[in-house]
Amino acid sequence: MKYHHEKIEAKWQQYWAENQTFAASNTSDKPKYYVLDMFPYPSGAGLHVGHPLGYIASDIVARYKRHQGFNVLHPQGYDSFGLPAEQYAIQTGQHPADTTRMNIEGGVDKSGNTIQGYRNQLDRIGFSFDWSREVRTSNPDYYKHTQWIFIQLFESWYNKNSDKAESICTLMQEFEKNGNANVNAVCDDNIAPFSAEDWKSFSSSAQQKILLQYRLTYLAETEVNWCAALGTVLANDEIVNGVSERGGHPVVRKKMTQWSMRISAYAERLLQGLNEIDWSESIKESQRNWIGKSVGAMVSFKVIASEAKQSIEVFTTRPDTIFGVTFMTLAPEHDLVAQITTPEQKAAVEAYIEATAKRSERERMADVKTISGVFTGAYAEHPFTKEPIPVWIGDYVLAGYGTGAVMAVPCGDERDYAFANFFKGTNGMPAIKNIFNQDISEAAYGEKGGFELVNSDFLDGLDYKNGTKKAIEALEKIGAGNAKVNYRLRDAVFSRQRYWGEPFPVYYVNGLPQMIDKKHLPIVLPEVEKYLPTEDGQPPLGNAMVWAWDTVNNKVVSNDLLVNSNLSSRAESRDENQTVFPLELNTMPGWAGSSWYWMRYMDAHNTEEFAKEEALKYWESVDLYIGGSEHATGHLLYSRFWNKFLKDRGYAPTEEPFKKLINQGMILGESAFVYVLQTKLGNENAPEQVLINLDTYKNFINGGSIDILPENLFQFLDERLSSFESFNKRLAGLERNFVCFKSAIDVNYVNLKNEIDLTNLSKDERYKLLLNASYFDGNEVIKTDNITVVREVEKMSKSKYNVVSPDDICEEYGADTLRLYEMFLGPLEQSKPWNTAGITGVSGFLKKLWRLYFDDNGSVIINNEPTAEMYKSLHKTIKKVTEDIENFSFNTSVSQFMICVNELQQLKCNHRAILEPLAILVSPYAPHIAEELWSALGHEGSVATVAFPKFEEKYLVESEKEYPVSFNGKMRFTIKLPLDLTAAQIEEIVMADERTQNQLQGRTPNKVIIVPGKIINLVG
Repeated sequence: MKYHHEKIEAKWQQYWAENQTFAASNTSDKPKYYVLDMFPYPSGAGLHVGHPLGYIASDIVARYKRHQGFNVLHPQGYDSFGLPAEQYAIQTGQHPADTTRMNIEGGVDKSGNTIQGYRNQLDRIGFSFDWSREVRTSNPDYYKHTQWIFIQLFESWYNKNSDKAESICTLMQEFEKNGNANVNAVCDDNIAPFSAEDWKSFSSSAQQKILLQYRLTYLAETEVNWCAALGTVLANDEIVNGVSERGGHPVVRKKMTQWSMRISAYAERLLQGLNEIDWSESIKESQRNWIGKSVGAMVSFKVIASEAKQSIEVFTTRPDTIFGVTFMTLAPEHDLVAQITTPEQKAAVEAYIEATAKRSERERMADVKTISGVFTGAYAEHPFTKEPIPVWIGDYVLAGYGTGAVMAVPCGDERDYAFANFFKGTNGMPAIKNIFNQDISEAAYGEKGGFELVNSDFLDGLDYKNGTKKAIEALEKIGAGNAKVNYRLRDAVFSRQRYWGEPFPVYYVNGLPQMIDKKHLPIVLPEVEKYLPTEDGQPPLGNAMVWAWDTVNNKVVSNDLLVNSNLSSRAESRDENQTVFPLELNTMPGWAGSSWYWMRYMDAHNTEEFAKEEALKYWESVDLYIGGSEHATGHLLYSRFWNKFLKDRGYAPTEEPFKKLINQGMILGESAFVYVLQTKLGNENAPEQVLINLDTYKNFINGGSIDILPENLFQFLDERLSSFESFNKRLAGLERNFVCFKSAIDVNYVNLKNEIDLTNLSKDERYKLLLNASYFDGNEVIKTDNITVVREVEKMSKSKYNVVSPDDICEEYGADTLRLYEMFLGPLEQSKPWNTAGITGVSGFLKKLWRLYFDDNGSVIINNEPTAEMYKSLHKTIKKVTEDIENFSFNTSVSQFMICVNELQQLKCNHRAILEPLAILVSPYAPHIAEELWSALGHEGSVATVAFPKFEEKYLVESEKEYPVSFNGKMRFTIKLPLDLTAAQIEEIVMADERTQNQLQGRTPNKVIIVPGKIINLVG
């Protein structure tokens, strides 16, 4: 009876689906365990073998916990809003909802492409997902709750006294009683004070504008990363080297009115919460750095000759260095720049601002070598000396960090030191002043110890700690500053100028945002003809013809019903009788739906609320979360923020969403390349492509002239260009007219010997030119049908032609083989290369496992009592696998399975008492074959919930020892003896052994050395 993986896997996948084997209950008496994967974005490219790595690991844990008697929630869904689907819609004219559904469910799209479908691919690998709880963030029945959470954020403010978010109603009550004098809130800067009487006298519009300055989600004009090609604002983590991560389009900084989230209110709690969760130190450190807590002082520098009496506010962590300030630097985007720049400097300043707008914040932060800046012509007054301090702008200062201004102390800061020296001697750059009793002739002194302050007035002779304390006291005394804790974490922009995202539940009355009542949600994404921004620059929703809110009938209606149908989303109307108003044209960012999805899984079909209180209390939070480390400062930070907010408002049961986090590494692809030399002359007599070796390629791309080509290859090219002037004269020393490049070969056309399958390659239009190429073998240029590739390990990606489909592996080797092999590759957290050649060993192991239970005629299971060696092998495996799963060391479990099966095969073990628990042990890793073996053992139902085998120490306790018997230190034979024998008893048995007598040949040994349990050695 052979092992047919395709029949077995299809059979049990159907069984699990029909019997809802992995459906979790919200009312179980069992202890709960919630294991979750970061849910996938469903792209048309489908899964490659790298994607399931984390899913397999989480599935092993989920199955193991079920065996242990837990009520396991292991759900799956799709993060289905996002820019990729919208870009595809723009290119093909297909609605993102249609392409997203196709990518999930599979089929043939309108372009005739066959889409496998994520659901089909995931099911084929045999995951124990509770599909009854599936969510899709782009479904209205899901995002109605995302809209509701947004409304709760809008209706909340952060009370510093209680250190949590509270209803905006409590703030309004305080305003009515006492005004805002005693309000201690996280809010906008420079809010004008008002009394209770003032508040009551304000118009409704004025009150709304004031409340916007306190709400946890608010409208504000902010500096954003604008990508014109994509028509949207991008987050910092969506930009790489100054261009968009998707598409590589230019990104500039510009000011726009955006919805923002006051995540900064939670900075300290986000920091402290890291101490309570079981995450890797690297991820925690990423979040700590991103939050960026700094302790120091806020200092105010008055602008000299300013009619408006402006001041430049600076946050510094080194107030002790206040007397070392020689200039100030503002971010080019700082609000004061335009106001204080002198006419003489205006042109230079404006040109610099325009150039800076083309660089991303991340690029500016990373570029520590380039020094650039412009003097504004303005001066500020030193708070103590009253000396004029020149004010510059420089792109190393960021508008969103601190106050967007720095007091430059060149003697104590390397970047300020370099800036001062670069502009030394120019207008507006004073000499560096040294305030340390240390040498700064070669570099700034940036240490916080080992110095005394000099040239610092009342701070002379003090160190860092005492100087800081005294400086802050003096600043507070003259009203020029105060102690301050600052965070790098900035409020998160929450608007996107795109179509495929959650609509805001917001309409505008006289330019002010109004929330739509919960009972009218969801506000469903409207149909549009074009997914690009409008001609006048409005977001794509500006193309919608039915996108206005009727406040009488509480529904979305035609824009024609607006008093002025040309009104933008935030325009003001002057008609007091108006009842139809413009809706928000922006949509929410991709992280909106993913910032709370784990709670929706707890009660996925609730139509009234995002989850019932009972379900939330039962599941509480995720016990194990597995996903990529690239989400450290995006999804993982925003998720913690939303969870803490919902806890504050009484909707979530815990502060932190994810107790334990594991970041899986990547499975890397083995890309295949040939190296190509090709003419750029564009003449019919020019040679075709020539495949070359790696050395020739390296020489050419490193700037070598045509002279560096091997002589015989050079002669070939010269002959092919005989109609030209001498090839050497034409090209040597001139611009190279040959291009040398790597050409990626789809790995599906390459065999295990690294040879290209030219027959199948010839059917692919991408390789038309390559098929006509000649091949330089190091001696001559020839035509060949035997082309080998060079392999390179890099990220697995469709664009690199190195994708291996899990469907192909499941087809040929089976899903259980894929699961075991991915775990066998190495530790979960590490990245490792995929090598299809290695999968045959795992496939062979499963066949060996099968042969323990079956031969060609059927079952070979016997009910005899196993031997001690059989029990020992089994219980070694139980111990190892249990420890490995508990420690998430899955690769070593696979090795142990192989050792165990080999041992049982050698022991000719077909014993039920061994093979029943072995089937359960294997089940988390290779569930299909385990189910079949369990069934073959005579059991009904699934193996999935059978109790996991327990390790028993007694089976590993040795009762006998196989001693090596040595003569004068050389081992001659072994003898197995009970471990409880004394040395005298051992000696008696050994001396009586025939083999001992043969070695001694009648001699009496001078000495018999015996250490019970270790050695036997006869000397002399």
